[in-house]
Amino acid sequence: MTGFMRSAAGTLLMLSATAIFAQEYPNRPIRFIVPFPPGGGTDTVARLIAGPLSERLKQQVIIDNRSGANAIIGTDLAAKAPADGYTWVYCLTASVSVNPVLYRNLPYDPVRDFTPVVQLNAMALLLTVNNALPVRTVAELVTLAKSRPGQLNFASSGNGSAAHLAMELFNVMAGTKMLHVPYKGGAPAMTDVISGQVQMMSGPMIAAMPHVRAGRIRAVAVTTAKRAQGLPDIPSVGETLKGYDSSIWHGVLMPKGVPQAVLRRVNRDINEVLKLSEVRERMASQGAEPAGGSPEDFAALLKADIARQAGLLKQIGLAGSATQ
Repeated sequence: MTGFMRSAAGTLLMLSATAIFAQEYPNRPIRFIVPFPPGGGTDTVARLIAGPLSERLKQQVIIDNRSGANAIIGTDLAAKAPADGYTWVYCLTASVSVNPVLYRNLPYDPVRDFTPVVQLNAMALLLTVNNALPVRTVAELVTLAKSRPGQLNFASSGNGSAAHLAMELFNVMAGTKMLHVPYKGGAPAMTDVISGQVQMMSGPMIAAMPHVRAGRIRAVAVTTAKRAQGLPDIPSVGETLKGYDSSIWHGVLMPKGVPQAVLRRVNRDINEVLKLSEVRERMASQGAEPAGGSPEDFAALLKADIARQAGLLKQIGLAGSATQ
């Protein structure tokens, strides 16, 4: 047998094995790593789609909560798993766009170590202020902040969090100097906004809206270029600060090298699940808009978002500022 024939035979054998593997997939349960604790927003969405996905795949999709270190522990575990389609990981802006820029010694690379599967949703944060702060619009907030540089402050759930970066982007684009007060979680941060210990916060809609409806805080804007579908009466920051967009997203990744046939199968099934009315309604109740799309769409979003977050983190001096 010539070298060419051996090479061709090897290629055919490899393609045949891949086809057989794809036909048999999945033949055992799938582990869906969620790098956050049970009960939070990410865990809720993961469990929401895991049920109907189990039905479609004819195998159980098991949620594996591996929280800790700002999502690094669970995400790194997935990065080191076999690329056979039986390990998925839930990802979001912080874990794969912010962490690679924020941490000096991150043990995974979102581009090198993962295959993008699909974007699950997109959502805005809600900018709220303490009732004593005399602002009702973005323009009024900009005017007040400029008249009192360094005197207004905002809370967040921690350095490098979506809530933190949304307000730092506001500072950059508005030319204001409001001070960051980080907390160990969104709940204590919101408590201090309500009490007036800090004056404002950008946080998840689902957490903020009950307090807004109860009159404890005031909603000013959503942190996106356009208004959110779930809150059409509340303006967006981008309506005043042109070009502003601090939306966040969630998605699914698999280890790099997963067979293409398996990738396409999982992408197709998740897209179908995202069309289900009960899934769309539950996501909408959390202020999220279902997304979907191809792996290529999600890869492009990931690449663009890493560049966007890198630019902002470098500008505010946080790039490489954290260690595990």
